[in-house]
Amino acid sequence: MSVRAGFISEAYGGDTEEIREDFSSHEQKLHSGVNQDEVVLWFEHCLFCQTMLVYLLNRFGQKDLLHTNLSLICINSFPGKPDFRGLGELNADELASLFEARHRVSPAEFNLALEAWAAYTSPSPVDIVNLLKDDTEGLPFLGDAFTAHLARFPSVRNGLGLVENTALEIAAGGPKTFFELFSGFWAVQPVYGLGDVQFCAALERLLSVKEPLLAATVAERHSPADLKQATFEITGRGRETLSGEVDFIVSNGIDTWLGGVHLNGSSPIWRWDEREREIV
Repeated sequence: MSVRAGFISEAYGGDTEEIREDFSSHEQKLHSGVNQDEVVLWFEHCLFCQTMLVYLLNRFGQKDLLHTNLSLICINSFPGKPDFRGLGELNADELASLFEARHRVSPAEFNLALEAWAAYTSPSPVDIVNLLKDDTEGLPFLGDAFTAHLARFPSVRNGLGLVENTALEIAAGGPKTFFELFSGFWAVQPVYGLGDVQFCAALERLLSVKEPLLAATVAERHSPADLKQATFEITGRGRETLSGEVDFIVSNGIDTWLGGVHLNGSSPIWRWDEREREIV
């Protein structure tokens, strides 16, 4: 918990101790779940939600739930909302209308979640590849979400993941405010379910290297969240990287985690081949 709190504080800002206390509160609520008549999980189709969902199902699946009924609501659409993005855009009546459609989590869903969490936390992304070769329809949005996760790995073309490449492509059209970049990203990559601060962290990576791929104009910059007030413009090195003339990892190295995979200079770098849609 302390390691997680330290990471969140460094990556997104905030007081480490306050974050740790928040996590402790969450843990207490999870532990109390087995004392309830029913626990209802509400999730969406994006990678952010699907990762949390399989974590929780894996966790609950390894407990004796006694008399607790564990139910699930998980959607990717809603009537009257052709561009549905998530539960957060529904009002109280619309949310209430979903409640009766909940279903009790089945043994098959528990088992698939256990396999999915093991694959996500594995030190090799090949375990996710193997998972996706099997039937994942028990959790119908898992396949697309985990494929999107694999696309976060460095591209064989230029060493950047799909999130960073998409941000550069949008910025290449001319100077953009943060919210122009963020809304543009959401328009083409909603599967990630990124929040604004998460997107700030992705942009920070493009700004903080020796030869930045983006330039940001902002009054104060003490944490990634301050980038929400910035205006961004792609640099010459950014254009060279976007076109594949320059490889980001060759130029800057890498030390990051994607699920259970640690990408750093001491081991072979797993990459994503966009054309073949496979990990190499």
